[in-house]
Amino acid sequence: MATEKKFSLSDSRPKKDRIFLFDVDGTLTIARKEIDSDMKAFMEDLRSKAYVGVVGGSDLPKQLEQLGDNCVNEFDYFFTQNGLVSFKKGEPLASTSIVEFLGEEKLQKLINFILGYLAKIELPCKRGTFIEYRTGMLNVSPIGRGCSRSERNAFEEYDNKTKVRATMVEALKKEFADFKLTYSIGGQISFDVFPEGWDKTYCLPFLEKDGFKEIHFFGDKTYKGGNDYEIYTDKRTVGHSVKNPADTRAQVTAALNA
Repeated sequence: MATEKKFSLSDSRPKKDRIFLFDVDGTLTIARKEIDSDMKAFMEDLRSKAYVGVVGGSDLPKQLEQLGDNCVNEFDYFFTQNGLVSFKKGEPLASTSIVEFLGEEKLQKLINFILGYLAKIELPCKRGTFIEYRTGMLNVSPIGRGCSRSERNAFEEYDNKTKVRATMVEALKKEFADFKLTYSIGGQISFDVFPEGWDKTYCLPFLEKDGFKEIHFFGDKTYKGGNDYEIYTDKRTVGHSVKNPADTRAQVTAALNA
């Protein structure tokens, strides 16, 4: 079996201090779907013109499913779980965890409250995997991550009307006001819980350290409470709010030609 070629930095890219940084769901791909051939070709061409990175809230296995088995080597920087598990030129950087931050006792109080809350609410349907532990965060899904594509779409529509996730986030903020946590709604069916400052801006010091002064960020959940909001509004980035992958390509092209 042939070994996949590792992506190497190009010396021909014109601006050494500029990088294009992308969210995954809704930006490079349709939510929870694989990257399509048009976007793969576009990103490959972009990497010949600029440094490129990805920052997503999902863990590495989910990003591999969406972006391909070799994606860690196909971007200059690859940040999973908001940058808490990170790669540069395919090589791992330092990582940290939410259990180290909270401690086991506090973490269990948080998990128990979430499970108790979910047990008391009724939804059009519930499936399995309501809490997913990731290295740097908890991902909470009221419907459960085991739902089908049609159930996922139906819950998103239901949540847009009833604000199930937003209401639950407010309850958590009130109950755990002293835990110094941030709650971020993203995707169609879930929200993330992580320590303050561990949003997507967590990845920016890695880029600053390497001399990037012009950091273009592209994301779709850029509204307050969305999981792209903090990095989109951060003074260290040039924020681009996109509607879908096609809009991402259009806005990247415009930024390249600006």
